[in-house]
Amino acid sequence: METRTLGTSGVEVSTVGFGGWVVGTDWWGDRSPADATELIETALDAGITYFDTGDVYGHGDSERLLGEALADHRDRVTISTKVGYDFYNNPQAGHGELPKRIDPDWIETALDRSLDRLDLEHVDLLMLHNANSDEVGAPELEALDRLQESGRVEAVGWALGPSIGWLAEATAAVEAGVDAVQLVFNLFEQVPGRHALTEIDRLDASTSLIPRVPHSSGLLNEQVRPDTELADDDHRAHRPQAWYEAGWEKLDRLRFLEDPDHAAGTRTMGQAAIQWLLAHDAVATVTPTVRSADDVREWASAPDTPALSAAELDRVESAYWENFGVNDDGMAIDEYRSSVGRTDLEGVERPPIGAESADD
Repeated sequence: METRTLGTSGVEVSTVGFGGWVVGTDWWGDRSPADATELIETALDAGITYFDTGDVYGHGDSERLLGEALADHRDRVTISTKVGYDFYNNPQAGHGELPKRIDPDWIETALDRSLDRLDLEHVDLLMLHNANSDEVGAPELEALDRLQESGRVEAVGWALGPSIGWLAEATAAVEAGVDAVQLVFNLFEQVPGRHALTEIDRLDASTSLIPRVPHSSGLLNEQVRPDTELADDDHRAHRPQAWYEAGWEKLDRLRFLEDPDHAAGTRTMGQAAIQWLLAHDAVATVTPTVRSADDVREWASAPDTPALSAAELDRVESAYWENFGVNDDGMAIDEYRSSVGRTDLEGVERPPIGAESADD
């Protein structure tokens, strides 16, 4: 599989990665350690070399499982983890967000614990997990620099969330010169990614993007259909029904992506969603949510399908600015979370709700 480099760090990642949030936690379906190991081994066999996890996933279980499964492959994989939540002193309440800690001492302490669980002396990428812009200043950035100088960290980054995406944080991360920003970015939810791309261009920065939720919680890979019943403990169930209903309508406007207008082959919609993200130069790798070995193989083979042509990219752009011809109150800009009193949302360009399609 093709690899790309995170910022100027020299750390290479496969263009499709493995999101370790699906192992060690039951938020995306319960699976045994053996099942988790099989998923990881399938990813390795499929050419995936970038594995992304976080200390809070399963309160350390995801790191332990990945560390064990990748122990014999360390020389050919890139491993990322995240720190920033104090799950050691706070119980998990459903899918709610735990208290955060981003101070320098905690960053170093949490990293040491992560390295112990991963059974590593260093991690290729360390990201601050869902930190607000006012939680990251000179002391925290200097702590990341020290960890790099010590050899315990190769590259540093900032993971944005947990809601759709924080625009102020994207700006702060790019201004800080981090190597990577992980954020929600997909064909339907473009505002966070577009903002980050604009900031990278504005500052002529080398920061790379790592899109997560590339399939918009099951819409773009069609794993959530009108007849799908999501269990209460399925993390995708937090999306409102109206949001899914709008998404199913929008999907029809993208069917052309499954049948490229050239002889190179076809794509599934899930593969097309990944190829659209990889068409952006700043995107280094895409981390889909995998639920089965078949998912791993399909997503990993996405880069082998035809890249989106200029005509297809233009057609997607037109459909986006027409809001795919759908009136979707469930995906209005009000759904985006802000940590700075919504000042980062002021002036954000977004398709008008209910725009009519010229193609219909």
